[in-house]
Amino acid sequence: MSVVWAATSPESGSFLPAEQHTDVEALSDRIGDLRSRGQGYVEVRSPGEEFPVLTLAFRGDHAVVHLMSDPERTSLLVGDGSAPSGAEVEVLIVDDLAVFSGDFVLHIDRAWELVHDFTQTWAAAPLGEWCAL
Repeated sequence: MSVVWAATSPESGSFLPAEQHTDVEALSDRIGDLRSRGQGYVEVRSPGEEFPVLTLAFRGDHAVVHLMSDPERTSLLVGDGSAPSGAEVEVLIVDDLAVFSGDFVLHIDRAWELVHDFTQTWAAAPLGEWCAL
C-alpha cells in the first residue's frame, strides 16, 4: 500500500514539509525513529488525493490525531482515556509544542494503530468520534 506523508526529521527535530511517497513500512520506520527521539509530527494522505489528511502529533506516550477533511474543516479525534479529562498534555504540532485537554489524548500505540488503519482504507469515520474545530 502506497502513502504520501511529511514528518519531523529525526536528525534535526524540525518538520520537513516535503512529502514522501512511499510504502506504509517506510512511514512506520519514520514513526519508530521519532518515537525513539521522544516526539514527532506526521501528516498522512492518500496518493492522488489532497484530502483527507490525518495528522499524528505526539510527545512521549501521549498523542493527538487531527483530521483535515478539506482546507476549511479540521476535526480532533476524541481521546482513549489515557490522560485524565482535566489534564493538559503537550504534543509537538509542526515545530512547536501545543497544549491539549486530556479529552483528546490517545496513547501513542493506539494513535499509530489508527493512522495505520487509515492508510489501509482512507476512511476516517471508522477511527472514532471526531470533534469539529
